[in-house]
Amino acid sequence: MTIKIIDYEPEYAVYFEKINKAWLEEYFTIEPIDKYVLENPKVAILDQGGEILFAKMEDRVVGTAALRLVESGIYELTKMGVENDVRGQGVGKILCTAAIEKARDKGAKKIVLYSNRMLVNAIHIYLKIGFLEVPLDAVYKRSDIKMELSLVR
Repeated sequence: MTIKIIDYEPEYAVYFEKINKAWLEEYFTIEPIDKYVLENPKVAILDQGGEILFAKMEDRVVGTAALRLVESGIYELTKMGVENDVRGQGVGKILCTAAIEKARDKGAKKIVLYSNRMLVNAIHIYLKIGFLEVPLDAVYKRSDIKMELSLVR
């Protein structure tokens, strides 16, 4: 099945919230910052210079990822989630790769992300793409690993 990556449109905001809340509730809890970002993506991500991407299979949104502008040249890859029934089909890797390309297009020099080691498949994708572990400065209570990817060639 073909996976198509599309940019944010207001009608997709519901998927950004639904997909991310589902995985957060499955593995962790929804922190106040998560609730704010997921319920206010335009203000929290887009209006601050970030991007939100969606993965579609046919006419169904099955995944999402956001790039939050941290500071000039640095983005955080955040709120990446994939529907349960399509996990393991490459959607996460395609979303991650598309987010990296979007960050490059925006002039990013580095992408950071925060995760948890129990998310073995996600960590595997990040390492395979080229992210490296760096010292943790926790943004989220659930985070026990910080990774970054240099985009400087």
